[in-house]
Amino acid sequence: MPLSSNLSTLDESELQTWLGEKAVKLGFNGLRITNTHLGSASERLQEWLAEGRHGHMEYMQRHANLRSDPGLLVPGTVRVICVTMNYLPVDCDFDREWKRLEDPAQAIVSMYARGRDYHKVLRNRLQDFAKAIEEKIGTFGYRVFTDSAPLMEVELARKAGLGWRGKHTLLLNRESGSTFFLGEILVDVPLPIDQESEEHCGTCTSCIDVCPTQAITAPYQLDARRCISYLTIENPESIPMEFRRAMGNRVYGCDDCQLICPWNKFAKRTQLPDFAQRHGLGQASLLHLWSWTEAEFEQRHEGSAIRRIGYSRWRRNLAVAMGNALRGPRIADHEKEEIRKALSMGMATADSLVTEHIQWALNPSS
Repeated sequence: MPLSSNLSTLDESELQTWLGEKAVKLGFNGLRITNTHLGSASERLQEWLAEGRHGHMEYMQRHANLRSDPGLLVPGTVRVICVTMNYLPVDCDFDREWKRLEDPAQAIVSMYARGRDYHKVLRNRLQDFAKAIEEKIGTFGYRVFTDSAPLMEVELARKAGLGWRGKHTLLLNRESGSTFFLGEILVDVPLPIDQESEEHCGTCTSCIDVCPTQAITAPYQLDARRCISYLTIENPESIPMEFRRAMGNRVYGCDDCQLICPWNKFAKRTQLPDFAQRHGLGQASLLHLWSWTEAEFEQRHEGSAIRRIGYSRWRRNLAVAMGNALRGPRIADHEKEEIRKALSMGMATADSLVTEHIQWALNPSS
């Protein structure tokens, strides 16, 4: 698309200030700009894929060539506008999260997934942002993305200066820790580029040490096949036996490496109502979520990222957590009896995937 002459008449610092202010008005918390050169990051991705660490996420292998260069994904792209959006709900407390992890009757849903689907929230606001930029500088070519295309989002955000890559492989920021989403606008406009930021993890290995399944195999190295987030969300098959006990009461995702990270002492609470928890997912029990019918699951998770895994995987995850509750000492006998009864009743309508996990849950010796 032809670029309007407006851009050439704008002062760079004025434009950068305007972009930052407009981003904040639209609910974003950080904005930086980078080019499309990813350097050795694409080589590291190829090595990671060759080792099979992506598990069943075939889409990563299928579009690996596009991830190496945003210009291949959207021809003509010369800059990437990278943004962050905080998602931590106002009522979310890390100490309370740790206590719930220690209570086997509780169902732990990752903090980012308790509200509306972030894909929809960010995509709509990114689209509004792009249109506002177009009004400012004139017609230009662009596409917006948020975890929805073969883009190396964390690497682009790191290059843009929005933070540094932590040893858990997530992006870390001195002002807001790691509790934020990433979004991008790929543009064909040669906007001014921002500088990368310094790393500040030092000798800390808290995220590595706390991981229940040792999925962080070394600093900056993640084996997705071991990660509870992968196992409960991306994995379409049975939960491997070796990881079931380690899952504890986590039924959708895992926040341990973020909860333990010292930089998340500075995690900012979101002011957006979209990410407020829905249907009590911040304090729900395993038995309460197990009681949902498929229709209730579909209705209550409408507009949520959780709905994508489907009812069967949801029940699979809950069955494992309930089995762990039955195996643990920190739960009363009458609660264990309620769990056994609920699991047994669930067998009548369970598919083969859920049946296998119920049978495991009811067999403490397995």
